[in-house]
Amino acid sequence: MSYLIAFWNLENLFAPEGHPGREPWLAAAMRRDLAGWTQALFDRKLDQLAAVIVQMKDGAGPDLLGVCEVENGYALQALADRLNALLPARRYAVVHVDSSRDQRGIDTAFIHDSLTLSAQPGELFSHWVMRRTGTRDITQATFVTRAGHQLVALANHWPSRSGEPGEGPQHSAGFRATAGETLGYWHERIRDAKGAGVAVVAMGDFNDDPFDASITDHASATRERGDIQRTQSARFFNLAWRYLTQEAVDRRGKPRTLDGTLYFNGDGHVFDQILVSRGLLGGSGPLRVRDETARIEAWPPMVDHRVGEGPIRFGLPKGNVAENVDIDGFSDHFPVSVRIDEL
Repeated sequence: MSYLIAFWNLENLFAPEGHPGREPWLAAAMRRDLAGWTQALFDRKLDQLAAVIVQMKDGAGPDLLGVCEVENGYALQALADRLNALLPARRYAVVHVDSSRDQRGIDTAFIHDSLTLSAQPGELFSHWVMRRTGTRDITQATFVTRAGHQLVALANHWPSRSGEPGEGPQHSAGFRATAGETLGYWHERIRDAKGAGVAVVAMGDFNDDPFDASITDHASATRERGDIQRTQSARFFNLAWRYLTQEAVDRRGKPRTLDGTLYFNGDGHVFDQILVSRGLLGGSGPLRVRDETARIEAWPPMVDHRVGEGPIRFGLPKGNVAENVDIDGFSDHFPVSVRIDEL
């Protein structure tokens, strides 16, 4: 059995403006951004996201999809319903904790095919990343294969690099270091509970590149596979190094080299990464990651033809749909994925 594990920052997947389940504080905070975010635009956004997701795994869709920037369970379930309608062989379900302390109320979560990976009851956790202002939690869930093997997954969305005008990423680097320490701490606790050979995959939008200290030092993730296989400590093998430069085809059918999962001011960054534990690298464990399959899921219609531009974003109306929304867009991040085999 082969499983496709993927992650995607969905870029502000909010329920429509006026959604009755929205908390009053969030409705006030997002009033301007969501002005004009109609049911029709929400549905179009779902259609665009689903059109990419169903292309994964050669048109079969992913077995497990970690996501971030989703408002609530309503928006997440609406996406899962779209996927189930497009892929009748799948039975997608959601794993979500509506507990984000982020100032925009956005969460991390999972969509999984319940026919191939079941969510373990009682093993859903939301780990708070401590900082002065609100931030996204790390969602941890345990999934079980039909053969009874466990895969522990952690969905991340680390604090952004945004700050005051003129301030660089170093201004907020300490926040991401804290997030890295939080991930590293829970990696150790998972090993304590389930053994050093447990299969763990940490995925997310880390808002740092694979070479930044938050990843290498604080989350203890490296590009050296052999180092992880030899160590007895809680370290991750970072698969993002596999797709630092990837060939793709843009929406005009022309070849392009991607140097990032998102682009900012013309520069590519690999913020979207998949980290795996030693338990997925060999030994006696039943699950094995296939390093060579790690990739950016860059479906041609979502790849901008302009150099220095990455995925074509959908956007939010902010009161002006014509100016701020591209109904042919998707997200400001590319999805990433890797295959895991069950022996």
